[in-house]
Amino acid sequence: MQLIIAEKPDQGAKLAAPFPHKKTQGYIEIARCPAFPDGAYVSWAVGHICELVPPEEYDPSYKRWSLNTLPILPGKFKHRITPSKAKQFNLLKDLLKRPEVKDIIIASDAGREGEYIVRIIIQLSGVKKPMKRLWISSLTARAVEQGFANLKDESETRNLYYEAVSRSCADWLVGMNGSRVYSLLFQRRGVQGVFSTGRVQSPTLALIVSREKEIANFKPEPFWEVKAKFDIQGAEYEGTWFKGEETRLKTPEEAEVIRTRCEAKDAVVDSIETERKEFQPPQLFSLSSLQASANQIFKYSPQDTLSGLQQLYLDGYISYPRSDSSYVTDEEAKQFPDILQKLAGFNELKPFLPAPKSTLIGNKRYVNASKVGDHYAIIPTEQVPNPGRLQGMHLNLYLLIAKRLIAAHEEKAIIDYTTLVTLVDERDTFMSKGKVIVQEGWRKVLYDNTPKKKAKSGKEEDKNDREEEDEDLSVLPPVKKGDAGKVADIHVKEGKTQPPKRYTEGQLITLMKTAGKHLDNAELEKVLQRTEGLGTEATRASIIGGLKDRQYIEVRKNMVYATNKGTVLIEALGESILASAEMTAKWEQRLGEIGQGQESPKNFMEQAQRLAQKIVSDAIEAEKNWSFTVEMPSGEERPAYAKAGGGKGTAAPGGREGGGSPELGVCPICGKAVVDKKKLYGCTGYPSCMFTISKKILGKAISETQVKRLLDKGQTLVLKGFTKGDKAFDAALSWNRERQKLDFLFPDRSEGKGEPRTGAGTHTADKKTDPV
Repeated sequence: MQLIIAEKPDQGAKLAAPFPHKKTQGYIEIARCPAFPDGAYVSWAVGHICELVPPEEYDPSYKRWSLNTLPILPGKFKHRITPSKAKQFNLLKDLLKRPEVKDIIIASDAGREGEYIVRIIIQLSGVKKPMKRLWISSLTARAVEQGFANLKDESETRNLYYEAVSRSCADWLVGMNGSRVYSLLFQRRGVQGVFSTGRVQSPTLALIVSREKEIANFKPEPFWEVKAKFDIQGAEYEGTWFKGEETRLKTPEEAEVIRTRCEAKDAVVDSIETERKEFQPPQLFSLSSLQASANQIFKYSPQDTLSGLQQLYLDGYISYPRSDSSYVTDEEAKQFPDILQKLAGFNELKPFLPAPKSTLIGNKRYVNASKVGDHYAIIPTEQVPNPGRLQGMHLNLYLLIAKRLIAAHEEKAIIDYTTLVTLVDERDTFMSKGKVIVQEGWRKVLYDNTPKKKAKSGKEEDKNDREEEDEDLSVLPPVKKGDAGKVADIHVKEGKTQPPKRYTEGQLITLMKTAGKHLDNAELEKVLQRTEGLGTEATRASIIGGLKDRQYIEVRKNMVYATNKGTVLIEALGESILASAEMTAKWEQRLGEIGQGQESPKNFMEQAQRLAQKIVSDAIEAEKNWSFTVEMPSGEERPAYAKAGGGKGTAAPGGREGGGSPELGVCPICGKAVVDKKKLYGCTGYPSCMFTISKKILGKAISETQVKRLLDKGQTLVLKGFTKGDKAFDAALSWNRERQKLDFLFPDRSEGKGEPRTGAGTHTADKKTDPV
């Protein structure tokens, strides 16, 4: 008998669906069948069931933050079972140890994180049995059956596990030491709170802060342009005065002189030049390009887009969403005609089908096996949903993917761009630009019912495939060289130069992917291009989400703003390697080599430890020269303990507020004391640290005893009497360290009353995150 371990419950159900099976508590049993002659169990993780232990489990002295204990360098990294997921781990451990289970099939997402999630469970269970690997890119019945019929040996993907563990441990070293040293140095300056740093989040934040500074330092300059309207033998059009390459004038007096001498003067068409441009259909979607397009068109955040895509994938409607490829193999391309035929059932797609091209096989722009890594491009599967089944965001995302596939089967777009020069009074020249769409081609699919300014045609990072931002160009009248007429109207238009625009969340995804262009070193730039920039397809959305959660950035009307906290951190980092894409470039190169079996994980971790030491020593040295100031909220003073003790920069971590309330425990955010503040329980690090617990949550009073237990153990006992609407429920309160918020843990009625079951209603453990 075999044990199949999936990454999530929904995924496990999809893997069992093509075979005869019955559901049991926590797992599914597949009956004997040709695919599984001895039957099989299917169970699952709930995202990351195991986690790296916190510093205090290596040494109790690490629990209280202190510069004297840095850097923290565990000799050997340890994992533990996430407390809220112990029940599922114990179930998996029991299945793994059953004597009838002869071998194990790793069936998590096909990638390094999926490899990590399941292999670490097996490792902590202590079980050593033969293993195979299921490697598929969609969850349709056909893909699942083919995948089980062609299992890989576990040795073929073992290096991906080494890569993932190395990445996680190294990021722990950088994040833990960097966050502690900078938070403590800020405390010495009287600023409380946690200043989280990370290998990916810090250089990403640095790019945002850099743009913020460009905007703040920008000085607008006025300019003037002269605009004329011409009447050439009854044909009217407009033009802008120019000389050489310049259309802007530096003074209004210059502009007025030109306007005056051209007013009502004779005009003649001096030249007409037409350039024909051809635009190939855009490539298929990778996750980054899809997130960028969804943000541009629908204003969906990258995380919302990924969540929506994950559901479509689990439903079997699209291929694996965390893909970094824009290509497919011949095998996928063979299915496209059937998929397109089924897509014609959607009213939104029917006008574009059948497409002009019946197949993409042989077209290297889309079908190129050498450019397909772990997964191929995001495409609709042959399991096309019935029209009406999808709604809202899921429908919008599915149609976006479907239209991109249809567009690939369309003809190229052909556009004639015309530049017309009009000579006025044999002296001044005016330029007019226009365009004529000769062949609409794929544009009619992607621009259909979409505001023209919102949807870029090609792959976001491929400028050669994009149409220029020229949607405002009009169609010029049919005049010819030598045609004469008059200046019908002329006026001066005043303007001013504009600062760089803030990034949208979608542009931030693209910026992270192309961060290589911000490096000075050509070799490192090539590495980042090969490794797809900062972060991975799977982690960029969560990195942006983390920057928002940590209040380093704000998103207002889809525009990304750096906060004062984020700006101050980057100021403090200065020239630190933490704020540069350079470290990511070097690490990604080494990690990729580990994944390919070309680099030793041990050597990599030794370098990571040396880097952690350097981050701490460099930060302490740099702090001596900090010259920036930290703005406090209006009307607020720094906490009393930050001003006490005889001098500027003195802090008292874990101390009490002026009122002298007894400490209830240590703040899980900044490490200071949590006290009773009469109306609520809160951190003495206020206002820099905003950790609070209400004294009444959904109608239930929260006692000091329960707060003490929460701060000490990470969760309370099960509390009775929460009410929401007309419903009452029992639950424990748990501190979610990743999201920095309280979660409910609901009791399992079949177990003892005092302990909650695993899983919280708001827990997001199925989302992959970059461990920074």
